[in-house]
Amino acid sequence: MTAPDFDELYRGETQLGGMPRIPWDIGEPQPLVVELEAAGEFRGAVLDAGCGLGENALFLAGRGYDVTGIDGSPTAIERVRTKAAELGLDARFAVAEATRLDGFDGRFDTVLDSALYHCLTIEQQREYAATLHRVTRPGATLHLLCLAERLGAELGPMVITPENLRGTFGEGWHITRLERRGYTTSVMPENLMPEPPPEAPKISLDDRGRFLMPIWQLAATRA
Repeated sequence: MTAPDFDELYRGETQLGGMPRIPWDIGEPQPLVVELEAAGEFRGAVLDAGCGLGENALFLAGRGYDVTGIDGSPTAIERVRTKAAELGLDARFAVAEATRLDGFDGRFDTVLDSALYHCLTIEQQREYAATLHRVTRPGATLHLLCLAERLGAELGPMVITPENLRGTFGEGWHITRLERRGYTTSVMPENLMPEPPPEAPKISLDDRGRFLMPIWQLAATRA
């Protein structure tokens, strides 16, 4: 499946799967990211890879972390820079290709990937893992959240398997966590299958009625 044009999405010129809002744009930090921060799992200089509209990056900056957010969409970066300035937050944002990240070598102690990985091809995923190794310091932590299965909505171009993750991060990284979780989206039940077949997996919603996308939550330590 071809990945969408993310800059068109952020400009509002196209929709993903006919949904009125970008699924990962929930207007607040991802609850799983808030949970990780509360558990003390971010430290030092933080890279938010594929930061989008920056709710996670701005949340972490507001908690005192040294945050750099990168995204391939100029529109998203322009919007998050404006918001950071309005909030008086000292965070950096750049338009950059996640599989290259030129000029960032050896800079980061923590990486957050909140729903970027599954938008990459297999070849790009391997390049991405090598790039993250290059831009992080020894002992750095990677937190990666990626699509585990699709339930009637085109929420990402690729469903990721545990074997994929173990293969991609099998060299230069030590996986310390690989769990199934629910990722909060802006998707409401009516955007999914109106009449799911009997064999369809059960759809999980949060306490506000938003679809919890099935994901893998991976944590890995850089060798």
